[in-house]
Amino acid sequence: MEKTHKQQIWRFTNGQWEVKEDTIATEFPVTVKLNGKELLTIVCTPEFIEDMVIGFLASERIIIDYNDIQDIRVDEALGIVHVTTSKTFPFFEQLQNKRYITSCCGMSRQGFVFANDALTAKQMTEQTVTLQPAHCFQLMKTLNEQADLFHQTGGVHIAALCDTDGFSVTRMDIGRHNALDKIYGHCIQNSISVRNKVIVFSGRISSEILLKVAKIGCEIVLSKSAPTELAIQLAEELGITAVGFIRGQSFNVYTHPERIHTL
Repeated sequence: MEKTHKQQIWRFTNGQWEVKEDTIATEFPVTVKLNGKELLTIVCTPEFIEDMVIGFLASERIIIDYNDIQDIRVDEALGIVHVTTSKTFPFFEQLQNKRYITSCCGMSRQGFVFANDALTAKQMTEQTVTLQPAHCFQLMKTLNEQADLFHQTGGVHIAALCDTDGFSVTRMDIGRHNALDKIYGHCIQNSISVRNKVIVFSGRISSEILLKVAKIGCEIVLSKSAPTELAIQLAEELGITAVGFIRGQSFNVYTHPERIHTL
């Protein structure tokens, strides 16, 4: 399955029309069947599908451990991923839609939206990684340089797992959550530790993205865009350093600035 396809378009620029061929990002629906029962359909970029499904199952606490998966088979022709497990978290179906309200920092504000988020989001109580400002600029520069599919189509998100020496895993997808699930699934399958690692992300830091970072277990998230108010509240509560608007030679640190070394 191709990640892109070519499309004839009519482009208007500088007062003139021209017919051009444009590169468009592919949307590919993937239906996940868990132990023979349809679980959900994910619309994604058709690459690293197995990683994405494993990352999703782990981050949503449907499986507790990678060894819970007995078999996983991707049928690209039909757009189905068959997953067989030895066990699943017994209450995941009830928790998928159960809303969960908590207070952030003791101030009666909405925190976790769903109960399974509260169970799977990791509290970053340690400080195992710090960054210099130069690291933030370099990591974002490298992310932009590796975003080939984005530069071709303008229609995907890119995320990377890295340390101060560079990138370990980079993934792109039309779905911002999918890019992070693909990273997480790759780490789980290949026993890659996320300790001392940082997430670098192309899009805004929403509450959902912040929770994905927490579920993976990273202490720092870097973005060239802005965080939302709820994402900042969750980052504060979960002990995650959120850095946004990394552009040119400036950035904003929204939470837990102690991990940005010169502060």
